[in-house]
Order: sequence, then structure tokens, then C-alpha cells
Amino acid sequence: MTQVDLLIKNGHVFNVFLRKFVDTQVTVKNGKFYWVNQDLPGIRAKKTINLKGKYLIPGFVDAHMHIDSSMTTPAIMGQTILKYGTTTIIADDHEVTNVAGIKGLKNFIAEPSPIDIFFGIPSSVPSTNPDMETTGGKIGVKEVQELLKDPSFICLGEVMNFKDMTSPHKTLIKDIIKVCREEKPTMPLEGHVPAYAGEDLAKVIYAGVTTDHTEQTAALVNEKVPNGMFVEVQLKSMLQEVIDTIIKNNYFDHIALVTDDSMPDTLLHGHLNYLVKKAIKMGMTPEEAIYIATYTPARHMGLWDRGAIAPGRVADFIILDDLHDLSIAAVYKNGINAADIKEQTGYQFLPELRHSVNAPKLLPDDFVAKTDLVANGEVLANIIQLNPAGTFTNHIQEKLEVKDHIVQWQKAGLALIMVQDRYSGDGHYSLGFVDRGIVKDGAVGATWAHDHHNIMIMGTNTAAMLKIQHQLVEQQGGYIAAKGDKIVANAKLPIGGVASDQPMSVLGTEIGKVRKTLQELGYKNPNEIMSFSTLSLLVSPTIKISDKGLFEVKSQKKIPLFEEIK
Repeated sequence: MTQVDLLIKNGHVFNVFLRKFVDTQVTVKNGKFYWVNQDLPGIRAKKTINLKGKYLIPGFVDAHMHIDSSMTTPAIMGQTILKYGTTTIIADDHEVTNVAGIKGLKNFIAEPSPIDIFFGIPSSVPSTNPDMETTGGKIGVKEVQELLKDPSFICLGEVMNFKDMTSPHKTLIKDIIKVCREEKPTMPLEGHVPAYAGEDLAKVIYAGVTTDHTEQTAALVNEKVPNGMFVEVQLKSMLQEVIDTIIKNNYFDHIALVTDDSMPDTLLHGHLNYLVKKAIKMGMTPEEAIYIATYTPARHMGLWDRGAIAPGRVADFIILDDLHDLSIAAVYKNGINAADIKEQTGYQFLPELRHSVNAPKLLPDDFVAKTDLVANGEVLANIIQLNPAGTFTNHIQEKLEVKDHIVQWQKAGLALIMVQDRYSGDGHYSLGFVDRGIVKDGAVGATWAHDHHNIMIMGTNTAAMLKIQHQLVEQQGGYIAAKGDKIVANAKLPIGGVASDQPMSVLGTEIGKVRKTLQELGYKNPNEIMSFSTLSLLVSPTIKISDKGLFEVKSQKKIPLFEEIK
């Protein structure tokens, strides 16, 4: 007679190896699945769950996400997404690493969480180089070698610097890839490969990158998968053409659903379960959608012990009332009902993370755009133009009027953008212009500005921009919006200026107010929060801004704000 902790019977159990549901019984012993079979002679269980025809699937595995990009901590992230069925995540917390280096990273990820968290080694800190952006932390070969010794780091986090990765010369990122290949030859190397195709894509794969999670099209998926690249599909890539391509070509073994960056207000409603449900609505069978949210991400990351309901696997599972609408009846972690897992509190973050914004308060004159090219007349301005969807931008030029060396950008219907160094203490900054950004009277600002996380503020009201800058310095980080010159939404982010230790219900509500304000100010994008914050992401095409100025992403060439009209 064998005693087990749990017996689950009378349910439809998803077998990932057969990719179908089977009617069988499941046992759990010491937090792992023990025997899975219709007949279980000699088994005695301490507790029995009668599913009465419900469905049993493995816990969801998110192979590419960022805890700090959700502006939260490991504990709160786990508490939030466990109820949605996500039981394992692989987090690349390069945001906090950009702020506070390896010391800050280690302190941040050490907070206990009710879910299992594995990590990607931040590969691109900074995402480009110190000549293009100022950061508080740097990751080099020495730091990578140190993190490789930690078994919780199971992949190299997204490699972003296309120019250095594909350079014929010796570069830091090529040295990092070489070290990873030597020390852990089978470790996945995550990539950030936005819109690269043809020889450019071949260069990336040749450099060693195995995976891409960026915005996909049907053509890109059809090029990446046959070339051996594992494709992680996040929400913005869930286009009908992409889903149809996956189904038509049976790409399921080469695909995983991932969340990448989940905003706090959206986490109030769902996590990876939302993407699985959406995939089903877009034409995948429930079996196919569940497969690429459980087994394929676990297998890709080398996590053989999860993502499946089979002997020896971690007993993480979800009980579903309904298969097609994915209604969750209960979630179990290590064979324990998530509702019975107690929250852990009291973790202490480093003082350096609590006091990370080291920038002087600006003056009204700092938000005046001036030029020495002409005293009166016109200049040609290089401008960041937003797209109605996604985080890519367009590079446009426009003639702007100049009076007494002051550029009259307001007359052109533009928004002013400012990025200030928050690390060195000298507070140097750069100015730029945005088309299709905020169009009404107000402003928005944040220290959550990918990936350098300097202070970034955009607006049409310079008095509001000044108030936001002062407030961000005083409260040591946040995401703030103003209407007119009055601050109306403020989500404080005191941990490294990128994360909050408030419950998700509080943080999500605050970020929701910022989002609503952006919408009211005329900002148009399906994800206003991420769209604004990636205006500083120097590896996301086409033109972005940092504290060092404007840059063309692919070439990494600096672009002057103003040019003479020829």
C-alpha cells in the first residue's frame, strides 16, 4: 500500500505528450505528481479531489517576462498571477539592474514569492553603450560569470544590441555570449530581434541568439521558425495572420505564449491565462493553446520537471470549470491549493534601491527649446513620430519657427520631451519633440523609462512638466500625469524608481489613472503606458531619445535636434 498526499479523480486530464485530454486519475506525493493512471491499485490518499468532469491542466509557464517591468516585486507578482494559473516564470529583471547593478538585482530577486521564479542574466546593461545613455548599473563578463554560478539563472536575458552583436570586431556582448556558451552550452540565449529579416536575421542567429519575443508578423514567423529560432508570442504579436500561420504550419513545438511586459492595471484582470483564452478565440484548439503556455516554454528553458502532468513533475496544476472560456476553479502550487498559501511580508530592499534618484530639480528655463542656428526664422527639427500601435516610431523632419533663438514648437502641434540623467548628480538632460503624442494641455513623466530609467517627461504644458520633475525627485521615482499644470495621477515607484511594494490592487488602480489621463490628453496607442516609456528605448526602432540626445536605433548614430534649412 502506497500513501500519497492527494488523489484527483473523475476529471479530463491534459496530457502534453499526446497533446490531448485523457480520462485518468492523478496522484501527488511530496509536492510532485506521482502516478498518473486510470487504475491505481494499492494507492491510499490523505485527501481526494473529485473533479466531477472538470478539466485538469498543468500550471502555466511564462518563459519571458520582467517583474520590474510590471512595476512590482517578486512577492507581489507571485501573489497576483498565481490565482490566474501562472505557477512558474522566467524573469529578466534588467530594469532594476540598469538602476542598481548586480548588487541591486540580487537584492531585488531574493524576495520570497509563492510561485517559482527562474531568471535570465541581464545581457544588455546598458542596452547600448555609455556614449548613448547613462545608467546606474553595468553588466560585464565578470558579472555574467558570477550569475552563471547561480542555478536560478537559466538563460541569457534578451540580447538587444544588434550592432555590437553582429559586429566583425570584438564587443562586450559577443564576449558575454562566448562565456555563456562555454559555461552552459545548452542554455537558451534570448534575443530582442525587432523586424530583422534576411541577412540581418541570419547574423543574429549566427551570433548565437536562439529566441525572439519582439513584435511578430506572419512573414517574420515564417522566416524565424524554419531557421531554428524559438518564437515567443506576446499580446501585441497576437495578430490573426500570426495565429493563422502558426496553426497552418503546425509550428506549436517552436512557439510559446509569453507576457513580456504586463502593466499593473492589466494584471488586475489576468496574466498568461488571458493570452491562452485569446489564442483559443482566434482559432487555436484549447489543446494547442494550453500546450504553448505549459510544455513548450518549460522544455525550451530546460525545465524538464514542470509543464506537464506526469510522474516526477512539480505538482503545479489548474482546475478548469470550462475549457473554452478557461474559467479557473482552483490553482494548486506544489500540490497545495493557492488559496491556502500564506503571503510573506517584511522583506527589506537595499537603501540604494530606496534612494536611487540623484538629480537636481530643474528650472523653468530648462524647458525652453533654444537654438543658435538662427536668431529669427526657421530651423529643421528632427522629430519622433508615434505610431498608432506598437512601440516603433518614425523619424520625421519639420520646419519650426524661431523667435529670439527660441523654437516655437507649440505652434506646430508638437509635444516637448525631456530626458534627464538621474544617476550622476549633475542632472544633464536632452530635449526633443514628439508628434502624435500628448496633444492637449498637460504632461506625463516617469522614472520608468526603458531601459536606462532616467527621468523622462513629455508634455504641452511646461509648467506641468516642471512640477512632475520636482515630484519625481522628491518621491524617488514614479509615473505621473498632469492635466493643465495640475498633477492628477501619481503612481509612486520608490524601489529603484521602477517598482512599488504596494499591493497590486493599489498600484494597478494608480497606473490606471495615469493611463486614463493620457487618453484624455489625446495620447493614442493600445498601450499608452508602454508606448510612452519606450520612447527612451534605444534598441527599439526607429528613433529614440536618452539623456545624451536623439539616436537612430539601428545605426546608433546621434541625430541633432535642429539642422539648418538648406
